[in-house]
Amino acid sequence: MRFGFLMYPGYEELDMIGPWEIATMWKTYAAGPECVTVAQSRDPMRCAKGLLTAADYTYEDAGKLDYLLVPGGFAAFEEMKNEQTIAFIRACATEAKAVLSVCSGTFILLAAGLLEGVEATTNWKVIDKLREAGVTVIEERYVRDGRIWSSGGVSAGIDMTLALVAHEAGAEAAWITQYQAEYLPEGKLYGSLTTWQGAPAYARRLRQED
Repeated sequence: MRFGFLMYPGYEELDMIGPWEIATMWKTYAAGPECVTVAQSRDPMRCAKGLLTAADYTYEDAGKLDYLLVPGGFAAFEEMKNEQTIAFIRACATEAKAVLSVCSGTFILLAAGLLEGVEATTNWKVIDKLREAGVTVIEERYVRDGRIWSSGGVSAGIDMTLALVAHEAGAEAAWITQYQAEYLPEGKLYGSLTTWQGAPAYARRLRQED
């Protein structure tokens, strides 16, 4: 089993690295899949916040992937026009057990034709844009609809990937992964939601429960 993590210039660091950390914990401590990074080329690329990264494989030599995660960031709106990236994602999706997106990476899945009739979510800043594209948007931290998983922005991909572990390998494997990563979020909100224009439904619900 192999879990591929897509990379492209300008992707948001934590969109990929957060899920990567969870997936590699799954591999190390609970017999999860091999984790690899994939990009159009192996050339070093700058992420949204300046981190320099490079992929293990290119689209041509990546091989079969059982899972594929697509990160977001503002650069996603340019990457969704990249025909080679879209073709690669479509090819992966024909055999993959799951295709996942974080943040605006959802729009790359949209460009690949993977969201037709699928419920999904995205970064709160572009929820309306996703609705306008004809997608049924669910304002949760992450959403699974069949083989398609999507999450809100940045840190939300961690929660989604942990949920994937539970779905694919069971609650015990997910707990081992969660425990080893010491991922025990408080759910604490700082400040007031009144200053958060466009807060998604799940965030408003957290304030009501606080």
